[in-house]
Amino acid sequence: MAGIYIHIPFCKSRCIYCDFYSTTDESLAEAYVQALCREIRARRDEASSSRVCTIYIGGGTPSRLSPEQLQEILECVRSNYSVEAGAEITVELNPEDVTPEYIRGLRGFNRVSLGIQTFDDDLLSLLRRRHDAATARQAVEGLQEAGIHNISIDLIYGLPGQTLERWEQDLSSAFALHVQHLSAYALSYEQGTPLWRLRREGKVAEAPDELSVEMYRRLCQRAREEGFLHYEISNFALPGYESRHNSSYWAGTAYLGFGPGAHGYDGERTRRANPSDLRSYLSSEDIHPIIEELTTAELYDEAVMCGLRTINGIDLRRLEERFGPEKKAYLLKMAAPHLQSGRLTLSDPHQHQLLSGPSIACSNRILAGGYYHSSAARLRLTESALMVSDSIMAELMWMP
Repeated sequence: MAGIYIHIPFCKSRCIYCDFYSTTDESLAEAYVQALCREIRARRDEASSSRVCTIYIGGGTPSRLSPEQLQEILECVRSNYSVEAGAEITVELNPEDVTPEYIRGLRGFNRVSLGIQTFDDDLLSLLRRRHDAATARQAVEGLQEAGIHNISIDLIYGLPGQTLERWEQDLSSAFALHVQHLSAYALSYEQGTPLWRLRREGKVAEAPDELSVEMYRRLCQRAREEGFLHYEISNFALPGYESRHNSSYWAGTAYLGFGPGAHGYDGERTRRANPSDLRSYLSSEDIHPIIEELTTAELYDEAVMCGLRTINGIDLRRLEERFGPEKKAYLLKMAAPHLQSGRLTLSDPHQHQLLSGPSIACSNRILAGGYYHSSAARLRLTESALMVSDSIMAELMWMP
């Protein structure tokens, strides 16, 4: 068992870009904590033979619960599951909730993820965030003073009206806080959100593709200059501070999900999703999850997609062990044009060697027999290809 995800569906108000399952009816919070603990207890046999190495409380806005309520949830997990010593235990917080009193009540958490999004007060107002830049800085500093030294912050780029100069200021503000982890995402316009409606009405415009690409390029450059490892497409960390919980998702390991809208995976081929229905969750002890059995082709596609998202890439030996030599050969055949163009690299971890770039000889070796007949190699995206990673991944999917 890699980890446990716990969903807290409450928000004081909804941001205009968010399509995660949440509600602003906080009067249900105490009843929700009790229902959540009921589910945690009821499903303890699902991990009776496993040790939990990560716990992640996300949302929504977990900091809309009191520290005491968060402690109750955490103690319920510890009482019903075997949580290993040194487990990574993360809670998402919003900056405006991080008061000195709140921080003092946070016991048992050794990692905090702060939803800052931007340090530009005008853009924060547009997004309907409830904090300003000063509050964000105070939240980080308060957590550091309290002895929490594994802090991640979220940023968004490509916001309406955001220039490259304003993005540069965001990056400078973020790195000046000396946090250990940074997640940065391109703004997406999800159907049905207020932001999507504003774009449809012509009240906001998407950032030009060229600007978003340059923002991402500058993000990668600044993070590298600050000593951060670019270990996943949207995630950067100082060495040793990579998110262990999120990394388990990309590695395809098992995890449990608790709460309405939460997902889980058994590490083999079964996915479970709780219905996104808070009222039903509170009123019934029977959750009736949605169960999905993945086909071998779907598992292969997930392995390709998740592997290429990370610095580790696709381990060809493991891929062949899981899916057989046919799919490995198919992957290398489809990868050949991207290896020639320099969008993908093929590395030999034993020889510390990269085979990439416009090398026809290299491509021919791949097509003829599969890269010096070594399964130890890893297939990775190059940095220049990260902004077009979706199209490359799509071309590598299984299409017999």
